[in-house]
Amino acid sequence: MTFASIVIQLLNGLAAASSLFLVSAGLSLIFGVTRIVNFAHGSLYMLGLYGAYSLIEALGRTPLGFWSAVILAALAVGLVGVAIEVLILRRIYRAPELFQLLATFAVVLVIKDVALFAWGSEDLVGPRAPGLTAAVEILGKRIPIYDLLLIAIGPVVLGLMWLLLARTRWGALVRAATQDREMVGALGVDQAKLFTSVFFVGSVLAGLGGALQIPREPANLDLDLSVIADAFVVTVVGGLGSLSGAFLAAILIGVAKAFCIGLGVSKLTLVVEFVIMGLVLVMRPYGLLGKPPAMARATGEAPPPLAPPRRWAVAAWLALFLIVPLLADRYVTVLLTDIACFALFAVSLHFIMGPAGMVSFGHAAYFGLGAYAGALLFKTAGLPMELALVLAPFVAGLFAVVYGWFCVRLSGVYLAMLTLAFAQISWSIVFQWDELTSGSNGLVGIWPAAWLADKTVYYYLTLALCGFGIAVLWRALFSPFGYVLRAGRDSPLRAEAIGIDLRAYQWAAFVLAGTFAGLAGAVFAFSKGSISPSSISIAQSTDGLVMVLLGGVDTLVGPVAGAAVFTWLRDTLARETEFWRAVLGLVILLIVVVFPQGLVGGLKSLLARWRPA
Repeated sequence: MTFASIVIQLLNGLAAASSLFLVSAGLSLIFGVTRIVNFAHGSLYMLGLYGAYSLIEALGRTPLGFWSAVILAALAVGLVGVAIEVLILRRIYRAPELFQLLATFAVVLVIKDVALFAWGSEDLVGPRAPGLTAAVEILGKRIPIYDLLLIAIGPVVLGLMWLLLARTRWGALVRAATQDREMVGALGVDQAKLFTSVFFVGSVLAGLGGALQIPREPANLDLDLSVIADAFVVTVVGGLGSLSGAFLAAILIGVAKAFCIGLGVSKLTLVVEFVIMGLVLVMRPYGLLGKPPAMARATGEAPPPLAPPRRWAVAAWLALFLIVPLLADRYVTVLLTDIACFALFAVSLHFIMGPAGMVSFGHAAYFGLGAYAGALLFKTAGLPMELALVLAPFVAGLFAVVYGWFCVRLSGVYLAMLTLAFAQISWSIVFQWDELTSGSNGLVGIWPAAWLADKTVYYYLTLALCGFGIAVLWRALFSPFGYVLRAGRDSPLRAEAIGIDLRAYQWAAFVLAGTFAGLAGAVFAFSKGSISPSSISIAQSTDGLVMVLLGGVDTLVGPVAGAAVFTWLRDTLARETEFWRAVLGLVILLIVVVFPQGLVGGLKSLLARWRPA
């Protein structure tokens, strides 16, 4: 590359970094005060784009109309953020943090269908900024004036936020809440008003970031999850709660992507940010400018002890699952096969997430790798279907050995984000390796052996394999190995003080969970006859989280119940209405509000109250 090309790519990267910083700054601000991992933040960015598009059409494509629309769209998104905080999150602040995450995911589903209803499914291309449509020549290369304006907006917003946080009483309260939220409440500060104001400012930043992108990218319904992944990466790389860290990380990632395009390796743009995040977290576990979190005070009760399922209940449910396919039609048999696969996937995630206390945002990596391993061993290597099905989980387990070695060295959100990084790296390889995986088209013709061709017969094999996997994981939880995991979750310092190599046990748990998630993926691939990169995507990992949280992370059978309810609801609603996501999101919100401990946990609490009566 020539010097001129380097300068132009640098400027392109800085322009992209500006909008990325705005949405990440809002996410970092909200997380720093409320400790909520807000999945809906990407949806607010998406609404900023859609809102700016509509307001520009209404106010006119003049300079005054364009900039008025951008500002009004950002403020309107801020009001949407206030509504989310007041109507939903304020009701569940006392619930476990993971259930707050579930509530924000439900909001994502609702907002996506609201946008679908209001603007349709087609991409909407906005106008160029009036008066800024020209380009200037720098070192013989042309760059749009609007990009130069975006480069200037980032530092200006950073400076304004610094003044707001450093020179105002509100900023002092925000900084105090970031350091010690409980003490701020003990000093008499109205936390409800503080949280609402923080949500408004953070949402305005997200909406502004989206609105400013209207001349550069079309508004579409896929922006929510893609943008929230980018924002999470920037926030974690910079350091949770650090605006200057988010600014530095946005520049680093934006410039890295721009140079990937400039060097002719544009495929790397799908994964470069996750590679950067992985490297940063391995070297600096709290991000570039982040600090170790303060020791949290104990609030609420400790998680209840897990109780092994009663044998008569297990026998009754197994008998039911064995009989139903003989009485039901083909559709029910296929649905039960899906439920069995996702039940094992959810139980494997719960194994490391509940008893071991390691939240994973990228557990679909092992589900998808197991599915692709089975498909490739069958189609490319020519192995019999039965042997491919047996070997596939061990391939997923090998990846879990490598990924887990790095992941168990972190904790909390940083661990979760590193799992997401490895999952996205895996997805990128699968998505782009056309010669081996057929890329975005996926692999087809992955059918079971002749003796398993009948859907009912394959269902019984699925029930046997997935039931075996669930039984092994549950049995491990009530072995000395499982008790060590729970000890490390509840009191890691004490566990290490008595000589337990906690990291080794967590690594082993990671590998075991990844292996059985791979088994679920391989069984699922042969049941469908095909596999695509979506099986390893962020959406698949999010579905696993929802299944676990919906059923109850502090219960043993909760993940199974959550997988069954979520799979059935999604399948049923998708056949009944175009806006099935909104209905599913509202159902999840209702469950979160009524049963903040999950379906199984909530029903157990109700039974405990009714028995004395």
